Amino acid sequence: MLKIAYHELYNHPLPDNHRFPMLKYDLLPQQLLHEGTCVEANFFTPEIPNNKHFFSVHTPEYFFDLLNITLSKKEERKIGFPLTEQLVAREMIIADGTMKAVHYAFEHGIAMNIAGGTHHAFTNSGEGFCLLNDQAVAARYAQQQKLANKILIIDLDVHQGNGTAEIFREDTSVFTFSMHGKTNYPFHKEQSDVDIALENGTEDTEYLSLLKSTLPKLMKTHQPELVFYQCGVDILASDTLGKLNISLEGCKERDRFVLQTCRDACIPVVCSMGGGYSKDLKIIVEAHANTFRLAQEIYF
Repeated sequence: MLKIAYHELYNHPLPDNHRFPMLKYDLLPQQLLHEGTCVEANFFTPEIPNNKHFFSVHTPEYFFDLLNITLSKKEERKIGFPLTEQLVAREMIIADGTMKAVHYAFEHGIAMNIAGGTHHAFTNSGEGFCLLNDQAVAARYAQQQKLANKILIIDLDVHQGNGTAEIFREDTSVFTFSMHGKTNYPFHKEQSDVDIALENGTEDTEYLSLLKSTLPKLMKTHQPELVFYQCGVDILASDTLGKLNISLEGCKERDRFVLQTCRDACIPVVCSMGGGYSKDLKIIVEAHANTFRLAQEIYF
């Protein structure tokens, strides 16, 4: 059975200029239930995990500054919104969802988190609406639990996974692959193990060709025992924060290829949803829902 992390705090309200994108976290599970893609049993509720899990990725100083809401105003501005105890708790719960999804992925082949993909969180700082790097925390957790040693992080959000790249810069056991907009945020890029920087206006054919010629080689070379997939839908042409020209069908084919590649290789995959900022909320929900539909189709 497909297992999906969801918590009501995922939809925690933000200031007005940030509230709209958060609505998808409430609407997406409703859509999946309404159309019959999922039933209530597919969802599990993550919790606030033990603080120790975050110290494998983030410095204690940074973590406790978050926890105590004692970051400087400059550090807070870099993150992009005012910090509250609920927002910090939300990101801790998201990380727990991704950690727990690791176990379900090994049991069922795939597991998913309605939220997550907080790839702009660095070892000792946050930025770009990301406080704690859920996939990095979960990757370390999988290694500590002796579930996997060699891990591949596939980041196909329109924005480079700069925090993830920095965290694992010196670690050959975690291979980072980011395919993102060349001129998009973050304007200073970190160096992933493999980066593909896409020109503005890149369309389906070129995008999918690059992905399909790159990912199988990475899988063969690195031979991961676990994959984390950051499947942001901000690659869509309609996205207000993206600069690519990918169709809804192209985005779906991207997800199909990644999931089928992992399935064929018998490698467990954990998906975190990442970004999506189209003006029409229905497009965001539909694009994300496609990922869950494909997971059900390919694995179950």
